[in-house]
Amino acid sequence: MRVAVIRGGRSSEHAVSLRSGAAVAEGLRAAGHEPVDVVIEPGGRWVTGADAEGHGGSDVDLRAAAGLLDCDAAFPVLHGPFGEDGVVQGLLESLDLPYVGPGVLAAATTIDKLVFKRLLRDAGIAQVDFCAAGDPGWRERVEEMGLPVWVKPSRLGSSVGILKVNEPGGLDPAVESAAAHDPRVIVEAHCDGWEVECSVMGNDEVETSLPGQVVTGAEWYHYEAKYSAGGMELVVPAPIGDDLVARVRELAERVYRLLGCTGLARCDFFVTEGGEVLVNELNTIPGFTETSVFAKLFEATGVPYPEICDRLVGLAIERHETERSYKY
Repeated sequence: MRVAVIRGGRSSEHAVSLRSGAAVAEGLRAAGHEPVDVVIEPGGRWVTGADAEGHGGSDVDLRAAAGLLDCDAAFPVLHGPFGEDGVVQGLLESLDLPYVGPGVLAAATTIDKLVFKRLLRDAGIAQVDFCAAGDPGWRERVEEMGLPVWVKPSRLGSSVGILKVNEPGGLDPAVESAAAHDPRVIVEAHCDGWEVECSVMGNDEVETSLPGQVVTGAEWYHYEAKYSAGGMELVVPAPIGDDLVARVRELAERVYRLLGCTGLARCDFFVTEGGEVLVNELNTIPGFTETSVFAKLFEATGVPYPEICDRLVGLAIERHETERSYKY
């Protein structure tokens, strides 16, 4: 199939998305597909062709967008706002083009940490305490959590804009810094648990990977640790015991279904010494770079990278056919 690999985007995760998309294109090619490179520049201009990464390709005009280069499917590899949040998914829905990953609603609800965590809370799923900066009584909530706390932009990934606050005087500057990325800011309680991640793939039938523990020499799993070679070690399976491995996989599938996800996601957890499993985040377009966890976990579970890419395109076609059978 001809698959449009859409990468780049307008968010601060543009550079990571370029790397992720390049890796996906190689995986699709190895699986026998024909990837078509489509880059969204930081300013929002769409370019395509052999020189797309160098921004020397041709503009994608409305006629080209309507047919999206006569592709059979699209593979959005866009991280953060204007790509992972339902915006591009809505465009692809309007074009009636099959695409990899979640639909509009699942994309929009999972990227917003505040919305996501409120849905988990309503479902009774364990997680760290949190509040929205600026909400009535939020400072009192932070006092109840106790320091340190983590201040984050609500709708960004890749650890962009995240700050750890160890002293009371650091709270307001951290919120101001996070708000420079996103006016919606979340404050989360600290957890000393192990960071464990689990990949998920599927539509109606869902497959989970072996969970892996993220081990980094840094104080926390920041941007450089995620995207620099040797920045972290992934231990698969996570050394937490068979019962907790099963619990992580069970919770990953439960959260995936709760949010109405399709295609793929990576679910992140904290596992405490007392055996408590806390859900942290769900990433519906996780990183696909050479150091990214999603594919590594499935590869450790027995699914090679090209097969992952091939399966995801198949899931996109399957979901599209199912959606078109409904009489809206």
